[in-house]
Amino acid sequence: MKRVIMLGFAVLLVFAWIGPAPAAEYKASLKLASTQSMDHPYMVGAQKFADLIKERTNGRITVKLYPSNQLGKGEREMTEGIQQGAIDLLVTSTGPLGGFSPSINILDFPFLFKDFNHVDLVMDGPIGQKLLADFGKANIKALAFWENGFRNLTNAKGPVKKVEDGKGLKIRTMENKVHLAAWKTAGLNPTPMAWGEVFTALQQKVIDGQENPIAVFYSAKLWDAGQKHFSLTQHVYSPSPFLMSPKAFNAMPKEDQQIIMKTGLEMAKFQRKFNRDGEEAKLQDMTKQGVTVTRDVDKESFKKAMAPIYEQFKDQFSKAEIETIMNAK
Repeated sequence: MKRVIMLGFAVLLVFAWIGPAPAAEYKASLKLASTQSMDHPYMVGAQKFADLIKERTNGRITVKLYPSNQLGKGEREMTEGIQQGAIDLLVTSTGPLGGFSPSINILDFPFLFKDFNHVDLVMDGPIGQKLLADFGKANIKALAFWENGFRNLTNAKGPVKKVEDGKGLKIRTMENKVHLAAWKTAGLNPTPMAWGEVFTALQQKVIDGQENPIAVFYSAKLWDAGQKHFSLTQHVYSPSPFLMSPKAFNAMPKEDQQIIMKTGLEMAKFQRKFNRDGEEAKLQDMTKQGVTVTRDVDKESFKKAMAPIYEQFKDQFSKAEIETIMNAK
């Protein structure tokens, strides 16, 4: 009996010495999902990420892309898929994410950011890193901040230059308490709706308009749904967290985890630049499609109308937290 025990102990020592399988033996096929089509900057960044992961792991890890809601009805459902391990990677707007990690909602306040330089300073600094880390409490691995861009108001009824021009418009918004409150305070009629339902709702005139970054409007060709008026309100900056399932991440050797994290951050810079560089060309093409682009928007009228929501959410986000972002240098 003693001999059997000693033999078993020796076997255990051998396995302990060998350790986990090295990265060279690890293989995986990861699913990367999004609500957006393949020509959207989300998926351009995702394709570049997939190519680099395959190259950097010598083909051991492949990433298959699932655009246009193929793995879920909307961003909330797909984020739940990340938690459950049914989806490995996801590029998403912050729309439903406050229900998973409440601290992310601070980024949804209107007119929080001055410009893209201000955005990068915050997203890539301590504030952004803390917001990414907070997702861990919800069993989500947040790798980096990609982007959707600054959001703009569109509608089918007429040009909107100042906030008064939009009074009473029924517009689709994301499922987001801060966004809903901001538009209600400004005198519009916001209606939360999953992105996959928006085009049909616009066509059928269930809603008058919507608000989104240039790339989303353009890739969805919303002018074909009657959205002929595009106002550069730039009322909210919309970051896009790049999320990963902890189940998939923790199954990887540390070397591969490092490759995933490094590539995710690298692609954040690539994807943001790609998105920004293409905005003006998209605006010009939209004009050719019959869209009236209002550039000289009275942003101060929107800013003033939406200001009361900062007081409304003071119990969730302090004035000091808001000002730390606004005054970041």
